Amino acid sequence: MTDGKGDAWIEAGFRELARSGVEGVRVEVLAKHLGVTKGGFYRRFRDRAALLEGMLRHWCMGRIAAIEQQTSLDGASARGRLRALIQLYSERMNTEGMAVELAIRQWARSDEAAALAVASVDAARLKNVGQLYRATGLAPEEADAQAFLFYCFIFGQSLLFLERGPRKRAQLIAKSAEKLLDE
Repeated sequence: MTDGKGDAWIEAGFRELARSGVEGVRVEVLAKHLGVTKGGFYRRFRDRAALLEGMLRHWCMGRIAAIEQQTSLDGASARGRLRALIQLYSERMNTEGMAVELAIRQWARSDEAAALAVASVDAARLKNVGQLYRATGLAPEEADAQAFLFYCFIFGQSLLFLERGPRKRAQLIAKSAEKLLDE
């Protein structure tokens, strides 16, 4: 458990996770990056496993809070909110965030706790986007299918290296968004 002072260790853990995977998240490496001794780590965490647990908890809670905020209608229409989500995730490439996401997903392939965290985040994302599609008038099963396609698009487009300039890419994403929004 952290007492709030462990946040710097968790953030350093995420940077290293993005850089070299879960195997690279080692106390010595993080201490060096933070410019502190290993003793500071052990005043905040009992061991490396506690740090990894804290990182998963932090990532999971943060991603779920983010999708809940991003899908909140707050006066916008459901289609407007879906359009805004597509813009958020396709126009502003958060390379560090994507690197962390991919590293956690890779970690989840061999670790049950990481797999549970990823499953929780995916379930929250699909549930919240599915609710937006329901608000457009789609039946629950149709809305869930659209939410699934939505996330396949959001993550897939961020991983593709298109042989197109930024303008052509934006046009392709806009056309794809029209399909996702049934416009």
